[in-house]
Amino acid sequence: MRFAILGITCLAFGQDFSSIQIEKASSGHRFVQTPLWSKAAAALLFCDVPSDQILAYLPGKGTAKYREEMAGPSAIAYDKENHVVVAQTKARRIIRLYPGDEKKFDILVDKFEGKRLNAPNDLVIRKDGQLYFTDPAFGNQADTRELSFYGVYHLNPKGELTVIAKPKGRPNGLTLSPNGRILYVANSDERKVYAYDLDGKGVASNERVFVDQIDGPPDGLNVDEKGNLYIAANNIYIVSPQGKALHTIQMGDKPSNMAFGDEDRMTLYITAKTGVYRARMKVKGVTTE
Repeated sequence: MRFAILGITCLAFGQDFSSIQIEKASSGHRFVQTPLWSKAAAALLFCDVPSDQILAYLPGKGTAKYREEMAGPSAIAYDKENHVVVAQTKARRIIRLYPGDEKKFDILVDKFEGKRLNAPNDLVIRKDGQLYFTDPAFGNQADTRELSFYGVYHLNPKGELTVIAKPKGRPNGLTLSPNGRILYVANSDERKVYAYDLDGKGVASNERVFVDQIDGPPDGLNVDEKGNLYIAANNIYIVSPQGKALHTIQMGDKPSNMAFGDEDRMTLYITAKTGVYRARMKVKGVTTE
């Protein structure tokens, strides 16, 4: 698929993205990633990776600290118990936080076959507790690798870790289809998004290229309730469940990831370098809360 056509809004699928307006919600950060809407807090949580912080943006009130000393948090998600799960690139592990206790956490995974993970980058959790994450190595992370490959992993609720794929390029963002039966994985080096079928036990099969020739290295991914895939690269690219180009959200700031939020799940929040942006949409996002 060629992304040269993505600047045209496509109405053939009954979708209208033509009225999207972007506004800045929060600024002055170092490098932000992976927004996550918290229904309980009525706030958007997001990671400031180099500052080792998870921050909270409260609409109409501003931005506050949520957790500090997070060892390079690059991704956050809710598990079945609504605990926040964090991918820590500096600590090279995935942990689960406890509400009301900033010092308490569980290490869910930090090794594969006795060797430390490279640097978990992004994660997603299915409603039944199946957890998927990518483990690339960017920058100086590559100098201290113990594993000989980049990985896409599946951690089941029993704590059993398996490798879904060992791609040549570095895997990055990932997300699930609304029914949890398809896993999408971005590959930054190849400028592609791969898709995998997932069965009832969360086991992946049928690897295939879903989108290729993306304009810029793809980072974060997300979906809306219609199953449209949102890809953060040089801009935000929206693709139908059939892999057809629908729209490009033009960004003056290179986006890193995105999530739907607000009470109605119809605001798209976008993290991009030092700031967080938002846009009202005509379609809802998907949540595991």
